[in-house]
Amino acid sequence: MPPRTPNSSSMETQIPPSLIPDHAGDVIIVGGGLAGLSLACALGTAGVATLVVDRDPPEQQLEPEFDGRTTAISYGSAMVLEGAGIWRHLDGQVGPMLDIRVTDQNSPLFMHYDHRDVGDQPFGWIIENRHLRQALFRRLAELDSVTHITPVAVKGMARDGSGVLVTLEDGRRLSGRLVVGADGKKSFCREHAGIRQIAWTYQQHAIVCSIEHEKPHGEVAVELFLPAGPFAMLPLAGGHRTSIVWSERSDMVDFYMGLPPERFQAELQSRVGDWLGRVTPIAGRWAYPLGLSHAERYVDQRLALVSESAHGMHPIAGQGLNVGIRDVAALAEVVVDALRLGLDPGAPDVLERYQRWRRFDTVALLAATDTLTRLFSNNIGPLALARRLGLATVNRLPPMKKLFMRHAMGIVGELPRLVRGEAL
Repeated sequence: MPPRTPNSSSMETQIPPSLIPDHAGDVIIVGGGLAGLSLACALGTAGVATLVVDRDPPEQQLEPEFDGRTTAISYGSAMVLEGAGIWRHLDGQVGPMLDIRVTDQNSPLFMHYDHRDVGDQPFGWIIENRHLRQALFRRLAELDSVTHITPVAVKGMARDGSGVLVTLEDGRRLSGRLVVGADGKKSFCREHAGIRQIAWTYQQHAIVCSIEHEKPHGEVAVELFLPAGPFAMLPLAGGHRTSIVWSERSDMVDFYMGLPPERFQAELQSRVGDWLGRVTPIAGRWAYPLGLSHAERYVDQRLALVSESAHGMHPIAGQGLNVGIRDVAALAEVVVDALRLGLDPGAPDVLERYQRWRRFDTVALLAATDTLTRLFSNNIGPLALARRLGLATVNRLPPMKKLFMRHAMGIVGELPRLVRGEAL
């Protein structure tokens, strides 16, 4: 078990023996986002008694206005969702990503990834977050070992050698042997454990929307690097709809978000170009601040952090949730293996195995996305020439391209069973 910080709450909070919980399970997941619910489904598929605390009502989370974002699901992450019983509930709402084209402004030099160079499977799939949530809720309803407690937030927590007691704002108490913080960038669980994090902002926001267009996208994803930040075009299901993730300087976001529809359409058209024909924004646009964050550790006494509670990165490579899903697959595996051996899933050695497994992959991706963001979000002449030559060089080196493609697909390194397509 790694050393705790001197102010760690886990050293001070003991569970009063007289408190009787309203619900009990092996694992308590705090946070009902995409990663938290995916973990609940994975554990529930293996029959693990799991409690999920979700502060937002499901019906609200399914409204189009709740979250306009889309997610690029890598091939490895799709295998996890399949193994957790989630994928079959997506009802054809996923759009395959067969090719990826990366270019710097209007340079004729580019990098092109073709999925056929590494097999017959897509690199990944693009899905609207609300459709993924719908699939998660449907899967949860099938799992008898999972209790979805919503809408309510966590008020307090106590952890000691014997277990975990979580108190909800409505007064209910939950007991378990392991608590998982899946509660996002401002994680209550991380703060409760006194886990510090490094974090900075890129002075960028992501403007997110979807467009309809005259010409089919051909299942091609495009990453266009502009001086203010990357402009991504992600193919949605159906052939004539594309999700836009437009990174822009933070001081310009209010201007673009406030544009009337016809001027906003013109700004989009100028960036998309004519390869999709005339583009028309679909109702709704959202803006999210962009930055990097990384927790100094992912575990504490009877506590594990996953996804954005542990790390956050720029969407430049579309890996944010995919890294979180690999957290989910690894943590689910170590918990299930411990329970099958009759061991304590919240024991220090179990949690340390999870932390060792996930740290290298996460730190490597954080470093890569940070470097790419800083390298490409500018218009400095020598840097622009160097990065364009770099794209063209990699494009002509098949072994290097294949390695990058396998990384993008999430199938490099020590893979959890779910990523390999095996059952927990």
